[in-house]
Amino acid sequence: MNEYELLNGMRNGRQIIGGSEEHKLMYDISLSAMRLLAELNGGFRSCEEIRRLFSELTGRDVDEKFMLFPPFYTECGKNIFLGDDVFINFGCHFQDWGGIYIGSGSRIGSCTVLATVNHCLEPRDRANCCPQPIHIGKNVWIGSHATVLPGIDIGDNAVVAAGAVVSKDVPPGAVVGGVPAKVIKYIDGVV
Repeated sequence: MNEYELLNGMRNGRQIIGGSEEHKLMYDISLSAMRLLAELNGGFRSCEEIRRLFSELTGRDVDEKFMLFPPFYTECGKNIFLGDDVFINFGCHFQDWGGIYIGSGSRIGSCTVLATVNHCLEPRDRANCCPQPIHIGKNVWIGSHATVLPGIDIGDNAVVAAGAVVSKDVPPGAVVGGVPAKVIKYIDGVV
């Protein structure tokens, strides 16, 4: 299996068996990401340098409105897909093996965790990786220290309150908060 097949398979929910050749390939991909993150996070970087390094990390160009405040953390990077004009604040951790899709105009608050991989519950299978993608719509605002779990869809124009743990899909235009996150209200005129 090559890198492309692994990443595509994981975006489509392919379970990776702990200790397998695929699992070893995940580790190799992580080493590449760590090298780039050391450069990104290792000192002051201009906006242009940040965009260049993030583009290299993901394997895709980001637009000129993209903004990221380092430090930034990921084990992969290659399964992050961004629309235009996305902002990612300080200290975010994107565990993107299962695929992270962020729509145009979205804002990700500091120290947000987007986690796309779980491990199996059975102790004998605990080393296995069970990926599911996260889809974040357009113009979404995720508050600082929020956590979004695997397999979640967040609709356009939604707001996730700071510190929320999102374990269920978020409808378009909803404001959610709490642990686990629940709908608090809907934004007037937005759906």
